[in-house]
Amino acid sequence: MISIQSLSHHYNNGPILKFPDWEILDEEQWLLLGASGSGKSTLLNIISGLLKPENGQVKLNETDVYSLSFKEMDRFRGQNIGIIFQKPHLIKSLNVFDNVALASSMADLKINKSRVMDLLSSLGLADKTKNYPEELSQGQLQRVSIARALVNNPALLIADEPTSSLDDENAEKVIKILTQQASDNHASLIIATHDKRVKDKLNKEYLL
Repeated sequence: MISIQSLSHHYNNGPILKFPDWEILDEEQWLLLGASGSGKSTLLNIISGLLKPENGQVKLNETDVYSLSFKEMDRFRGQNIGIIFQKPHLIKSLNVFDNVALASSMADLKINKSRVMDLLSSLGLADKTKNYPEELSQGQLQRVSIARALVNNPALLIADEPTSSLDDENAEKVIKILTQQASDNHASLIIATHDKRVKDKLNKEYLL
């Protein structure tokens, strides 16, 4: 379970962003909705342990995320939270398999080769394991990012604006992949978006 309480944050000379309390139960799937500039990415960064809020508390499975040391935070994030950024952020010098496996190494976990292969196969990338990022399409790069986010069996999967640059057909495909993969891997899911095409795909909404 994930809970946020009394969260607020602001940037230099910017408005104070206040976030309503939120509780996400195990395996629930939510849309985080709001216009550009409403604080969606800020909230995702706070939930992910990437940005310490000025006030408030974030708990994931009873762990107070911001009570952890910097090193503990990195390990905890790597083992419990899978993040799919707007851009893939893959390492160009590593092939697809190694980009996914790297997430386990960074979280101080043993690389499970069969887990990596199973995920890539489920995402239609079984024949791309030895390819490098520059050899892949944008859709394939995004699916590699999804595999990387899931490889450590996270309790929480977060996707930040995953459809913003996609046409209708590919946007629908990505949402289906995210919801199905979260379900198959027993992860809670948060999709942050202002894309109206996504609004009817999940039935739980948190509005900023």
